[in-house]
Amino acid sequence: MIRTILTAAFAVAFVSQPASAALRDGSHDFDFEIGTWKTHLRVLQHPLTGSTKWIELNGTSVVRKVWNGRANLVELEVDGPSGHIEGLSLRLYDPVAHQWSLNFANAKVGSLGVPTVGEFKNGRGEFYDREPVGGRMVLVRNVWSDMKANSCHFEQAFSDDGGKTWETNWIADDTRIAEAR
Repeated sequence: MIRTILTAAFAVAFVSQPASAALRDGSHDFDFEIGTWKTHLRVLQHPLTGSTKWIELNGTSVVRKVWNGRANLVELEVDGPSGHIEGLSLRLYDPVAHQWSLNFANAKVGSLGVPTVGEFKNGRGEFYDREPVGGRMVLVRNVWSDMKANSCHFEQAFSDDGGKTWETNWIADDTRIAEAR
């Protein structure tokens, strides 16, 4: 009797679920960024400590298409009075999940970090992961917004309270450098 009730309840729950909309092919979501960019970067010096001191750096990022746009490679090099950053980002599109993984490496460390995973919806890209910061695991959010033909905006933020609040710690504003014809 219980088994029949549970089977019937499962069948009703399964049948009453709305069909999910087909997942959007986002394999070319990063095509807007292919090319060479002037980058202005602001980095919070000591995230999750209450610090309000930002470091400003300027330089370039070069984005190259890989696998016909289903992946791309970003080379970042910026300098400022407080330092120098060389970074590499490998972005990979998963055609089954319809999501991107963003894999960043800093030249000082020499290995890829934890990938942030997500997708673009309504002109905004959101990507998440969990990684150690200051000896504890925190949520990480990367957001792409205000994407235009010749400019875009990127922010990274940390949350140490499960996503209730976010502290932005990396802000990049990019302006396209005209390609020589």
